[in-house]
Amino acid sequence: MEAEKWGRRIRAFRKLKGYTQETFARELGVSVSVLGEVERGNRMPDESFKSQVAFMLNISVEELAPPDGNQQR
Repeated sequence: MEAEKWGRRIRAFRKLKGYTQETFARELGVSVSVLGEVERGNRMPDESFKSQVAFMLNISVEELAPPDGNQQR
């Protein structure tokens, strides 16, 4: 569940900033399949990955983080 939340946030910010999955993966230095797994919630991003993503998107890790709370979508 937590991985899905991170994945949705990463995908939303990536798209908001105009990156394709291929371009973003290349700039992060990961394969498209790894980025896809994170975005689909099949892989939990580690702290280093979260930091890299935030840096590339010019946002803070706190801004990237899913909001706390019990709100369900």
